[in-house]
Amino acid sequence: LLIDVETEEGITGSAYLFGYLADGPKYMAPLIRGIAEMCKGDALAPAQLFAKARKGLTLMGHEGLALIAISGFDMACWDALAKAAGMPLAVMLGGEVKGIAAYNSNGLGLIELDALGDEAQALVSEGGFGAVKLRVGRDRLDDDLKAFANVRAAVGEDVLVPVDFNQSLDVEEAVRRGRALDAEDVYWIEEPVVYDDYAGCARVASEVQTPIQIGENFFGPRDLNRALDAGACDYIMPDAERIGGVTGWLRAAAIAADANILFSSHILPEVSAHLLAVTPTAHLLEYVDWANPILAEPLNVENGHAMIPNRPGIGIAWDEAAVAKYLLDI
Repeated sequence: LLIDVETEEGITGSAYLFGYLADGPKYMAPLIRGIAEMCKGDALAPAQLFAKARKGLTLMGHEGLALIAISGFDMACWDALAKAAGMPLAVMLGGEVKGIAAYNSNGLGLIELDALGDEAQALVSEGGFGAVKLRVGRDRLDDDLKAFANVRAAVGEDVLVPVDFNQSLDVEEAVRRGRALDAEDVYWIEEPVVYDDYAGCARVASEVQTPIQIGENFFGPRDLNRALDAGACDYIMPDAERIGGVTGWLRAAAIAADANILFSSHILPEVSAHLLAVTPTAHLLEYVDWANPILAEPLNVENGHAMIPNRPGIGIAWDEAAVAKYLLDI
């Protein structure tokens, strides 16, 4: 879902949201239009607009679709503000234009085991990546172990290989598989159980040696606090469209800094690169190229680093011909 926030001064701030479901953008669009109408005529002050939108949607709740819509609006407002200042967003937030260490997350799904090696090699080579993520959670533990072994053999010992269960296990099975993966060179185990079972995830974290990574489903900084209080994870990886856009991310980053916990990103690499540049405990950026078909200048990756563009704002612009091709009536 593409968002353009137009200002009276003629500057347009742009951002996008990932819909997750085929109908996802249809659910988000009315909320964002409502937020825009609610804030029409206000000064371009993202923190104040965030608070106003959150208060205006209180009866819809402070999580779920309401916060996703606020996050999208917030990111577009910050883009407009940075453009007005003539600075890349990272610079306006106090950071610098630089490369952000990234891992390639564009594949290695639940495909045939024999196909994983070739795909892993391709993912490493396409941007000089030093890390690739493997999806696991097959019916049999042995197949997950074979999947990891095939990827490790293909990429060598120097490439980091985190694995992602995508919430597919119950707690008992997560402990069983986690202990088995402890014998392998796994960089982290991501989302072993359902995202809001912090007590269950804490048990996994306490009984498995490999670091546990969660956070893509944190709805705002309060969820980060809950996870830390529960001891549910070793690493975190918030998603900009769920954590609260730029405004929510900065608040979450401060909490993570106080807890000294490593902070990665989940999808939305174009804005996440800027935000990781000002995150005190920045870890790894999740690189996906899903938005590339509709971007005029996709995010560049060099030697395993996502390069923050030296352009005002987030640095995204739409490929208008592609947008016209894929446009939906929502």
